[in-house]
Amino acid sequence: MRTNELIDMLNRDLREEHAAVLRYLIHSYTEGEDTPMGAKLLTRAREEMWHMHWLGAILGRLDGEPELSPAEYPYDPSSRGRILQSYVTYEQNLVPHYNSEAEKVEDPHIKRVLEREAWESDFHAKAFQRMLDRLDTTEADSLPEAEADLPREFLDTLQREVAAKYTEMLEHIRHSWILPGGSSLGWGLMDQAMEKMRHLAHFAEDVVENGAEPDFSGGDYSRSSDPATALRTSLKRLQEARERHRELRAEEETGKHAGLVLNLDLTLKQEQFQEAEIGDWLRKI
Repeated sequence: MRTNELIDMLNRDLREEHAAVLRYLIHSYTEGEDTPMGAKLLTRAREEMWHMHWLGAILGRLDGEPELSPAEYPYDPSSRGRILQSYVTYEQNLVPHYNSEAEKVEDPHIKRVLEREAWESDFHAKAFQRMLDRLDTTEADSLPEAEADLPREFLDTLQREVAAKYTEMLEHIRHSWILPGGSSLGWGLMDQAMEKMRHLAHFAEDVVENGAEPDFSGGDYSRSSDPATALRTSLKRLQEARERHRELRAEEETGKHAGLVLNLDLTLKQEQFQEAEIGDWLRKI
């Protein structure tokens, strides 16, 4: 298989794993991360993030540009039972898909990764089937309840923060795979990307509880292969986010939501830490 064909194939896989991350995250937020089902869904989402990472790391080594727009995730949203059945079917279909791809490649590491994607997808299918089998009839036929109580303007503000944090996360993931500079920089960026996922959840949970779908459309992110240029772009984006979050923390409406206040206070401290870390990385380049 030619390198460009391999890159195209892995990018298609990356988009499918990305779709799974978002689907399971959104469902986890809907159920509530502190509920048994929500916690299980969050675990699956985190495992799908590792699936993305394995593929993205290979793309980086092949000098390929990761395709970070998610594929479509086909699912039936009419009830919990039908949603979970959709997940079982999606994951089952990935098993022969990845095994077939593994047979087409010669590189032993890539072959092993694709085979691993296959047997982990099989595990996910069985895990979702267990979740489905444990639902009673009432649960299976129902959907999580949501209550629209946030002012429209405030909800729009939270949605913009979801989209912004999602973009920050994508940018850091991309940089962790693509930028030269050794494993230390790559893992530092990946660590920041995972922390940005936590920030994203702080806003997305309130959006979902209000009955809205989180805005995971994502915006433009740096595609530079120069570490200094890429990191300066990320630093500027982070500084702009901190300023917005200071302003949001001071808003009267924010003060009415104790959980959001707590999350924003943590986010601001973590963003200050991230800013200092990126500053150190830039000085070492």
